[in-house]
Amino acid sequence: MSRLPAIDKDALSDEQKRMHDDIMRVRGQVRGPFEIWLNSPVLGSLALQTQDWFQKKSSLPARLVELAILVMARKASAQFAWAVHEKRGLENGLTQDVVDAIRTRTTPVFARDDERMVHDIACELSETQTLSPLSYQRAVAFFGVTTLVELVSLAGFYVMVAMVLNTFEADTPSGRKMLD
Repeated sequence: MSRLPAIDKDALSDEQKRMHDDIMRVRGQVRGPFEIWLNSPVLGSLALQTQDWFQKKSSLPARLVELAILVMARKASAQFAWAVHEKRGLENGLTQDVVDAIRTRTTPVFARDDERMVHDIACELSETQTLSPLSYQRAVAFFGVTTLVELVSLAGFYVMVAMVLNTFEADTPSGRKMLD
């Protein structure tokens, strides 16, 4: 990481060690925002629980979770988030054409209505931090209130993730930038 020194595992406090072990248990490695959040282990632990909940327990299918994350990562040019979630999106059923369109900041041609809806909601939230009355009504009719609450919260969570990644200049897993 450009702005923070690498974490010395031997120098971690007890609280940081617990968080480090939790990250390893849930994610298998400590990198990206979680490496940064080791500097604030209580916040990091809460973020880990939140991220894990979105990935495993949200009413949104994994494909749509990844789509929303990619939209938010692209809007913020969050290199690390894009690098991780591009692969996950494809693994969870997004098409390469959809991913490529988001990467190039063009509107994808969607074969699935649920993907179009998630994309439209995430883009509007990114641009206005709310949904217009018409968009809100469409989203509630399409997803229901519970899923819409989760989708809006997911978008907001990844704004926070992107800010952390960008502020502390987290390196991508490959070490190269994936977004212009």
